[in-house]
Amino acid sequence: MIAQWDRLLEGAWLTLQISLFATIFGTVIGVLAAVAARSSAWLRPIIAVYVSFIRGTPLFIQILVIYFVLPGFGLDLSSFQTGVIVLAINSGAYISEMIRGALTAIPPGQIEAAEALALSPRRIWTRIILPQVFRLIVAPLTVEFTALLKASALLSIIGVVELTRTAQQIITVTYAPTQTWLAVGALYFLMCFALGLFTRGLERIFANPLETRRA
Repeated sequence: MIAQWDRLLEGAWLTLQISLFATIFGTVIGVLAAVAARSSAWLRPIIAVYVSFIRGTPLFIQILVIYFVLPGFGLDLSSFQTGVIVLAINSGAYISEMIRGALTAIPPGQIEAAEALALSPRRIWTRIILPQVFRLIVAPLTVEFTALLKASALLSIIGVVELTRTAQQIITVTYAPTQTWLAVGALYFLMCFALGLFTRGLERIFANPLETRRA
């Protein structure tokens, strides 16, 4: 494992890159889906079908479908790009549901007051609604992002040489599956643990914004 450590770290770094990009794009998709479902009556059923399909099918199937369907539309993407797209689409559905639930906790009077002040819908969403929404869903987002990082292991089936795929390649050379998988498990744990520490810090900031600014 000492001899193969550099390769494992390269796989872990690729896993982090995929997870980071998928998290960013998934959050954007989730916000857009939640806003569209709230603001447009004719988009609402489309968003509902999208969310239902993603939540009702295994991620494994979604990876294969998108991997084989995109080339049919002339999109010749790399395995890395396809993996980011799949995870972002998957994560976006769950994040949109988190946002939809958080919207019910925002008093309607705030929105009515903003409309009475003639604020545009964009300013209402960006200045009033979304800041409160993200404060409410910080903890669920932690769970979602951690699950996304671990789910990236499934991308090995389409040739993405992330941490799990790297481990499989190492095992074919070293014939040491136990040591390899223990090292991989330790790396996944460290990445998820670091993410948990980061988001707990965010929770404290959102919970006590005034105290944080004074500090």
